[in-house]
This record gives sequence, C-alpha cells and structure tokens, in this order.
Amino acid sequence: MHGLVPFEDLSPTFTWEEWQDLDDTQRTLYRGVMLETYSSLVSLGRCITKPEVLIKLEQGAEPWTVKEPPD
Repeated sequence: MHGLVPFEDLSPTFTWEEWQDLDDTQRTLYRGVMLETYSSLVSLGRCITKPEVLIKLEQGAEPWTVKEPPD
C-alpha cells in the first residue's frame, strides 16, 4: 500500500523575489495547475483541509509564503 503524499509536497513555493521573476503566463499556469491538482486530490478523497496557498490563489492573492514583499 502506498502512503499519502501531502499537497505541500506537490506544490512549489515561491519567495516574493521568485514570484516577481515569473511572467503573467507563468503565474496563470501555476494558479491553474495548483487548483486543478487540489481538485483532483479532493475528488480522490486525498485532501481534507485546503492549504493556505490555495485560499490565497482563489482570492486572487499572491501565493508566496517564504518572505513577504519588502516594505
């Protein structure tokens, strides 16, 4: 039997600086892939709680988690 893989292991995280290096197409692709991956895991019964990064993406917020933007 295979162990469960946490969603966080499937999703890359970005610092504020790394996120700024992505163009709009790359950001849109990231959002779409992350939301679709989560949806697939939910449909398989593999995710119960929604990760914070997905809540941010659904609200149109930036997903970085490592370092907030400079003041």
